[in-house]
Parts: sequence; C-alpha cells; structure tokens
Amino acid sequence: MTDATAHADTQHHPIKLYLAVWGWLFVLSACSYLVDYIGVQGLLRWSLIILFMMLKAGLIVAFFMHMKWERLTLIYAILLPPLLILVFVGIMIYEANYTLLTRVVHFAGGA
Repeated sequence: MTDATAHADTQHHPIKLYLAVWGWLFVLSACSYLVDYIGVQGLLRWSLIILFMMLKAGLIVAFFMHMKWERLTLIYAILLPPLLILVFVGIMIYEANYTLLTRVVHFAGGA
C-alpha cells in the first residue's frame, strides 16, 4: 500500500465541527466561571461546577480524542471503569454518612 492510498483511506472531519466544539467548550467554561462570579454557594455551586466539568471532558473525549467514531467495545473499555469508580465513590459516601449518623446517635445517647 502506498502512502497516497493509505492517506486516502483516512477519515477527515470538517473544521466546522471542531470550531463548534471549541465554541461549546468556551460557553461551558464561561458558565463555570459565572457560577463563581454570581456567588452561588453550597451544594448547588459544586454540582454546577462538576456538571460543567464533566460536559467539557465529554466533549474533549468524544471529538478531540475521536471516541465518537470508535467501536462501542472500545468506548466501553475506556469509559466504563471511571463510571464504575464514580458509582463506588457514591456508595462509600452514603456508607460514610450512615456510619457518622450511627456514631453520633450512639455517643450522644451515652453522654
């Protein structure tokens, strides 16, 4: 296979697609900064910041790392482990809150 044939088989994406993704990344970053600028506090602040962060990471992985055009098995192999880690972290947070509650109830009742 010559270089010309190999080059012809590659997939090219229009620059308009990448510019649109850059635009969305800019908008999501601006929204993330607005959360701090407006002064949102508490759980809502962190939820919004994490939401914008995950959306930006998803766009970067999908388009700039070309995961959008990969096979489904490769996508599962790369994206499923971090998703499972997030689920396990959620389970650990729930268990930690339960443990703290039982300790507070137990030690407060004995005083």
